[in-house]
Parts: sequence; structure tokens; C-alpha cells
Amino acid sequence: MKRSANGVGILCLCAGIAIFSVQDLILKLLSANYPLSEAMVLRSITAIPFMLGIVAWYDGGLSSLISRRWGAMLARGLLNFVAYTSYYLALAALPMATTVALYFTAPLIIVILSVVMLKEPVSLQRWLAVAVGFFGVVIIIRPGGELFDWAAFLPILGGFAYALSMIMARTMGSKDSAAAMAFWGNNAFLLCGLALTASFGAGQTADSVHPSLAFLTRGWAMPSLTDAGLMCACGLIAAVGLTLLTQAYRIGQSSIVAPFEFSFAFWGILWGWLIWGQWPDAMGWLGTAIIIGAGVYVLRAEGVQSTPSQNA
Repeated sequence: MKRSANGVGILCLCAGIAIFSVQDLILKLLSANYPLSEAMVLRSITAIPFMLGIVAWYDGGLSSLISRRWGAMLARGLLNFVAYTSYYLALAALPMATTVALYFTAPLIIVILSVVMLKEPVSLQRWLAVAVGFFGVVIIIRPGGELFDWAAFLPILGGFAYALSMIMARTMGSKDSAAAMAFWGNNAFLLCGLALTASFGAGQTADSVHPSLAFLTRGWAMPSLTDAGLMCACGLIAAVGLTLLTQAYRIGQSSIVAPFEFSFAFWGILWGWLIWGQWPDAMGWLGTAIIIGAGVYVLRAEGVQSTPSQNA
């Protein structure tokens, strides 16, 4: 029975990952013509009714949203905002496969933060896995090389912010449901998206030729019907993907299910190849394999319950 539940959990997780990868594809396609704040605001507004529906009929009822810890959930949402903003800005400048691989440093950073903040014991083997994983990061980034782009540090910053949010989730998860945390997190996304709009909405500072900075500072533009639909679709994607991920961890053993989050790398490589003709070089493949291998080892060893795509 347990083996069957784990199998269904893995299927739910892989389906959720595949759905979330479409959101990344959409945002990378839109990054050349629209600001990130516009996509975030429309995505967050669209997600609200879907998330309310999930909470009402699937995860404890609307009363579960009323919590004295709503401030902490908003704070966690702010961390997720920093995490995913960094990730999405990197998508504008880097190949999808590279961005995804560098973002997978989050499980390695969680190990470090669990020692510093939670005083959890970590074995020598796990420390070695963390060191090996960051060696893979160096291989991909190749600082000082001709192909180096400072935007490569953005997914790592995103991984750090995400790791902090996961540390918070460890202390909050026993009191608040995943759907409630996602709902308040979505509200944080909306508020922060509106703040970015107030800061850069006129586009007066969007004179940078770098794709990441342009995606951040570009002013709002009237989208075509198709592009507006794509932005709003990200809200539905977030709600459906979250439901699948939540179900995966509800019915499956986390130490068995979690490593399959790295299937996200497959979609990053596939979309990059199909849409932009981007394919990792030999060093890119090597660095990606090292990071994923180290991450899988850490997740299996620690039974970490969340990795980079959960609660996106």
C-alpha cells in the first residue's frame, strides 16, 4: 500500500513540475516585451479565486486562512517573492537549463541554514555533498570566462531566499496548511508586484541593454489578447501545480518523492532546445549533473520535504 502511495505521489509531483515549467516558458517568452511586475500582478490576481477554491474544497476550508500567523506567512511570501523574482530575472538573460540548474543549489543551502539557524546536526558526508554541489556551480558559471554573465548569480540568490523560506516552513508547517501559506504568499507576490510597478511603472529607468535589468525596470505596456491570456494563465498554472505538489507530499514519503523535483531540469533543457535552440555544452552538462547528484543525495539523506519548485 505504501509503495503504491509513493508511486502516485511521484506521478503527482512530476505532473506538477511539468505544469510549473510551462510558467517559466511563458515568462521567458514575455520577458523581451513586458516588465516582470506586470506579469506578476496579473498572475497573482488570477490565482486568487483558484487558490480560494483549493482552500475551500480541498484543504481545510476558508476558515484556515484566518490565522494569527498571517504576518509570518506574508513574510515567508516576501522571501518567496525574492526567490522567484531573482529566478525569473535570470530567465530573461540565461538559457532555461542553466537557470534551473543553478536554482537547484537551494537544497544545498538548506543544509547550511539548518545548521546555522536550527542547530541541526549534519554528517560529514552531507557536507561533502554540499561542497561537491557548489563545485558544480563553479563549473557552470565559469567566473572570468568569456561566457560569464553576472545574471548567473541571480538563481543562486533565489536559491538562498527560497532556502530561508523553507526553513520558515519547517516551523510553520505543523500549524498552517500548505494552501494557506500559498494563499498568503500569493498576496505577498501581488503587493510586491504593485510596489515594483510604482517604482518602475513609467519605465523611466529601463535604458539598460541587459535583459535581466530591462525585465525588471521596463514600464507597463498594453498586452495583446494572447499575451494577457498567457500572463493570466500563470495564475491557473500556479494553483493547479501547487495542488499536485501538495498532494504528492501528502500521500508519498518525502525522502522518496522529493528527489523527483529534479525532473524540472529535463523540462528546462527540453524547452530551451525546442524554442530557442539552446543546448548545454559539455561543461554545462557536467556542472548540472554534479549539482543534481549532490542535491539528490542531500534530499535522500535528510528527507527534506521541499525543494525549489514547491509553493511557486
